[in-house]
Amino acid sequence: MSNNTPDFRLERDAFGRLVLVFTTGERHEGLVPVRAFPIAAPDEGVSLVGTEGHELVWIDRLSALPAAVRVLLTEELAAREFVPEIRRVKAVSTFSTPSVWTVETDRGTTEFVLKTEEDIRRLGRTALLIAGGAGVQFSVRDMTALDRASRRLLERFL
Repeated sequence: MSNNTPDFRLERDAFGRLVLVFTTGERHEGLVPVRAFPIAAPDEGVSLVGTEGHELVWIDRLSALPAAVRVLLTEELAAREFVPEIRRVKAVSTFSTPSVWTVETDRGTTEFVLKTEEDIRRLGRTALLIAGGAGVQFSVRDMTALDRASRRLLERFL
């Protein structure tokens, strides 16, 4: 399949679910898009998975898709992937775990519980993924871009 002229189209059914329709007329309702690398390469490697859990279509790059398909996929992925980006660490209740963190994210200020130090995972040299106690994942795209106080607080747990 060439991503410039895909052999499928996407639409929404009456319930708002994605429907994959191949040019052959074959339809798959309840489609789920899944990013292969949601943080490291969010525009690359998207799998369209059917209700049986099988990959139906592989997309190399979202940017190569026609605008209508790209918009539907981007909307669906945004609804499924809620990963606020930490812009500043405002406070940490204690330097041992569990601890309550107050952070400023791209979606506003919030608090979460860091249960163990292992809930902070390095992704490359400067990126982090932090699992909050309520199951929400928080990202730090570039630790070196944070203010000095935020970096110091994070470094106490790394």
